[in-house]
Amino acid sequence: MNQQVRWGILGTGKIARAFATALGALPDAVLAGVASRSQDKADAFAAEFGAAAAYGSYEALAAAADIDLVYIATPHPQHAANALLVLNAGKGALVEKAFTVNAREAEQVVALARAKNLFLMEAMWTRFLPALTEVKRIIAAGEIGEVSQVVADFGFAANFGLEHRVFNPDLGGGALLDLGIYPLSIAASLLGPVRSVQAQAQIGPTGVDVQTGFALRHEGGGMSVCSCSFLARTPGELTVSGTRGHVRMNTMFHRARTVTVALEDGSTRTVETPYLGNGYVHEALEAQRCFRAGLIESPGMTHDETLALMRVMDEIRRQVGVVYAADRVA
Repeated sequence: MNQQVRWGILGTGKIARAFATALGALPDAVLAGVASRSQDKADAFAAEFGAAAAYGSYEALAAAADIDLVYIATPHPQHAANALLVLNAGKGALVEKAFTVNAREAEQVVALARAKNLFLMEAMWTRFLPALTEVKRIIAAGEIGEVSQVVADFGFAANFGLEHRVFNPDLGGGALLDLGIYPLSIAASLLGPVRSVQAQAQIGPTGVDVQTGFALRHEGGGMSVCSCSFLARTPGELTVSGTRGHVRMNTMFHRARTVTVALEDGSTRTVETPYLGNGYVHEALEAQRCFRAGLIESPGMTHDETLALMRVMDEIRRQVGVVYAADRVA
């Protein structure tokens, strides 16, 4: 067995619970500590998931000597400060998407990781799903011809009160940062860097976008059409089309266990792909692989890609008029 990787989790919300569950499926991962701003919440989380230690402050976890990597699972506006805290303490960081609120913050975090030669990765777990790997293999093999288009969506009816995180601008609310990053990131991984974007959005009563659509031109010449919504349960599908046919990530693309190829001659075939645990296992495996190899970034989700995608989201928000407090900092 490979040497165990000692994880800390910063935050105790829904996404932190999902990641802790994923770590429980990895025999070479140890949940060495969890931190909350409430000692009681940290204690309860540690008891439920078997964490070795519970900390009543983020600073205490960052200072702990027996942690290798920290998963940052706090609300978007806290990501930058939390990542800087962890990196300054000499620990690698896996930062939940959206990586930060804006590109300026992301640049600060990446610069510190590079300066300290520490591992840093955006926790875009769909990048590491075997289904996406299979789609890329099918494209590379030329099975669907010359690829020029991606269509992807992600939406659900957020039946929460307006005080909920997803609608609260002080907590980085809005469909784009929460959901739109998924189709944006996967489209860029398939068609290459984004050259230009045109966006439209519906703004809710709290001033954040409740649904957004955007069309992207990619440097390779292809186009993608993406959407996200807190108002509608969308299919959550992703389809890549070329001159000979298309390939679809079935069910919701972030949960895909099969991909289907449909060609111009009417033939179709469906390929089963692995899906470990709750899906987050795959990104944890990649983070551990990179950490053990002494890498400071993953080839599957590089720093430059994260920065480029944050700049695209900044531009989308500029076009639709969504502004956060972090954008007003000089």
